[in-house]
Amino acid sequence: VLLRILSAVVMLPLLLAVIFLLPPWGTLALALVAVALAVWEYAAISAALGAPLPRLVAVVGAMAACAAFVADEPPLAVVLSALVVSAGGLAIAGGRPTRDMLAAVASTAFPALWIGIPLGAIVALRYFGSPETLLPLIFTIVVSDSAQYYTGRALGKRPLSPAISPKKTIEGALGGMVFAVPAMVWSGSYFLPGVGLAWLALLGAAIAVLGMAGDLFESALKRAADLKDSSGLIPGHGGILDRLDAWFFAAPVYYAFLRSW
Repeated sequence: VLLRILSAVVMLPLLLAVIFLLPPWGTLALALVAVALAVWEYAAISAALGAPLPRLVAVVGAMAACAAFVADEPPLAVVLSALVVSAGGLAIAGGRPTRDMLAAVASTAFPALWIGIPLGAIVALRYFGSPETLLPLIFTIVVSDSAQYYTGRALGKRPLSPAISPKKTIEGALGGMVFAVPAMVWSGSYFLPGVGLAWLALLGAAIAVLGMAGDLFESALKRAADLKDSSGLIPGHGGILDRLDAWFFAAPVYYAFLRSW
């Protein structure tokens, strides 16, 4: 628990410093580093699940998908198409069809969708809006994640999804939801002017649910691959995927909400 707290104390101020003290390219640079590390961890999980992939292609493809959100050229559709073509070309380079060919291509292209696009959405909000626009998302995810963890430890009795993540409980999930809604309402009322309180409450609930779903999805991949953590990069937290799994599902919805408001 102490390592978890200390790691968070270091990481959160670093993230905020990059967002607020550096120009927008700083957020992009940090996101690209996170994408590369996350895809590298994902490649190990994919290989353990019987779908080894060309790591360099997957890393470059996911980084390009992230950067495409703020680059004039090439557009995201071209990046994704080029990634699929590259993955398909490598799959047939051996000259013989194999039963795992489709899995290899899909596994190579998937990180761009799961990792690159969500982090690209966050970068786009920083590039085309104010840094404060990101604060409600960051605050709500941090509050929800912490509430799930500590509520689950204090009150958790009924497992949420025992086959995927035995330590997660229904009580912890409810705690995350209960705290996420006021976290979004409070922060959004300051940093998202013009958005009504009812919409902020719904957005907070959606981020909490999506964050939990993202966490469970990554846990399911690790469970299937017989891995406890995606890596040991972050003391007390595991790897980059373990730290960002909630963001991968929540960030695109937050981005879409603000774009359509």
